[in-house]
Amino acid sequence: MEVIIKEDGRVQKPEWLRVKLPTGKKHRELRGLVDKYKLNTICQSGSCPNMGECWGEGTATFMILGNICTRSCGFCGVKTGRPEQVDWEEPEKVARSIKLMQIKHAVLTSVDRDDLKDMGSIIWAETIGAVRRISPGTTMETLIPDFQGNTKMLDRILEAAPEVISHNMETVKRLTREVRIQAKYERSLEVLRYLKEQGQPRTKTGVMLGLGETEDEVFETIQDVRNANVDIITIGQYLQPTKKHLPVRSFITPEQFKAYEIFAKDLGFRHVESGPLVRSSYHAEKHIL
Repeated sequence: MEVIIKEDGRVQKPEWLRVKLPTGKKHRELRGLVDKYKLNTICQSGSCPNMGECWGEGTATFMILGNICTRSCGFCGVKTGRPEQVDWEEPEKVARSIKLMQIKHAVLTSVDRDDLKDMGSIIWAETIGAVRRISPGTTMETLIPDFQGNTKMLDRILEAAPEVISHNMETVKRLTREVRIQAKYERSLEVLRYLKEQGQPRTKTGVMLGLGETEDEVFETIQDVRNANVDIITIGQYLQPTKKHLPVRSFITPEQFKAYEIFAKDLGFRHVESGPLVRSSYHAEKHIL
C-alpha cells in the first residue's frame, strides 16, 4: 500500500496499524513499579504497541550499556554519539529490576559499543549471570549487536547460555548500507550462522518491511536466514521514529505479511511472527519452547 501524506505533512497510517492503549491488572502493576523505581524498559521508551500484551504475559525488554549508540542506523530512534562510561553496577541493577517486576521472560538488548575494546560483551555476560543469580526462574533472550563479527565476543554470550540469542538482519541486502550504515548483511548472517554452529539451541532474527524492498528481496532474505540455520524470525512494519529518520516507503498489508509467514514456515523455522505490529520481542516468551 502506498504512503499517503496528510495536509499537515503527517503520514496517514492504515487502519491495521491503529492499536488500543494497553490495559489490564498486570500492566497497571508493572507500570506502577517502573514509575516508582525508575526502571528502564525499551517497552516504554520505545513506545512499543505490544507493551500491554507482553507485560500481561510477564515479558519485558531491557536495554543495557547506556542509551547512546556508536552507530547511526537510519531507522533507529536511539541517540548516536559518544557513549557514557560503562556502569559496572548495571548487571545487578537490571537483575534486581527483573526480580522486582517478577518478569518470567526477559529480553535484553543494547546499543552498539564499538568504542570499547570488548564492545560491551563483558557487561553482556555479567548481566546474564546476574539475572541467573538474582532471578533464577527468569528465562532470557539476548538481542545482541554484531560485535563486528568478533567470535571472542560472541563466545562470551554463548558461554553465559541464554535460552535464545537474537541478532537482527533488519532489512534486505540491497538496503543494508542505507538502513544500517556501519553494518554488513553478510556479517550479520555469519554471526547467526556461527552462533548455531557453536551449539546455541535457539537463534533468532528480525526484519522490518516498508523501506523500499521488493517482495522477491524479502523472500530472498528469509531464505538466507534459514540457510544460516536460524530457528526464529520476526517480520514487522517499519515506522519512522522522527522526520530525521528514513521515511516509510510503503505499508505492507496483513495479507502480504501472511504470505511471508507461510513461506517462512514452509522453510522450517521453529517460530515465525509476521504482521504489521510485530516487533523483535513480540511473543518472545513463546520462542523458548
